[in-house]
Amino acid sequence: MAESLQLFLVLGAGATAGCFGALLGIGGGVFLVPFLNLVLGYSFKQAVATSLVTVIATSSVVSARTAGKQLINLRLGMLLEVATAAGGLAGGLIVMLISDRTLQVIFAVVTASIAVVMFGRRHKRNVIMHPDADPGRLGGQYHEEESGGLVTYRVRRLPVALAVSFVAGNISSFLGIGGGILKVPALNAWCGVPLRAAAATSALMIGVTAVSAVPVYYARGFIVENVAAATVLGVLAGSWFGFWLATHAKVKWLKLLLAAVLLGVSLSYILR
Repeated sequence: MAESLQLFLVLGAGATAGCFGALLGIGGGVFLVPFLNLVLGYSFKQAVATSLVTVIATSSVVSARTAGKQLINLRLGMLLEVATAAGGLAGGLIVMLISDRTLQVIFAVVTASIAVVMFGRRHKRNVIMHPDADPGRLGGQYHEEESGGLVTYRVRRLPVALAVSFVAGNISSFLGIGGGILKVPALNAWCGVPLRAAAATSALMIGVTAVSAVPVYYARGFIVENVAAATVLGVLAGSWFGFWLATHAKVKWLKLLLAAVLLGVSLSYILR
């Protein structure tokens, strides 16, 4: 494949990753890693390393765009990021001991499991519509365009959120998917955080998580610089479309989209 054509395809893949990142807070690596690995033929570790670079870009763009909308729960995000960064560092140190095939199996199992969880949550919401409700120390409030009012939520099962965040850090280092693929569904399904708030808070955290793992990959020569640069440019373009789509999509459809993406990626590796 000609290098110019390959970079053009990578640019498009980056745009798709940016769109998913803006919509769902999962960093886009869930799409980018299989594309680089299965379509373009890069090794799994090269795909993961390159994807982690774009996760940082996605995090920066999404966090900047959502900062003024009260969707990012900074207190909760910084607390969970302690566990996530620790998991990311640990994962970055041991990932070199695991074969590509084992990583691919982990990828398929994790994405399929989360798809089932999100599909089961498609009709459930974690919002309190009473404007005077107390969100607690780690909860939050934000204006929701879908309902047209101020919604409140409380954070439940904090130990579960911390444990999932540590595992998400490991998964991020292993698979290059930013950790949001676990944190967004977990915060939404088990910890009482609405999907939009979970996605925005996750988008803030995934960049910090990726930063803890990227130096390990870079030192070992797994980052393909020109491909990483092209995907970052694509992320910047795709994120703008994702933001526009997020304001017009209902939460139920966002959950179904997340479940469908995860299931499709999982099947691509299982069938392979």
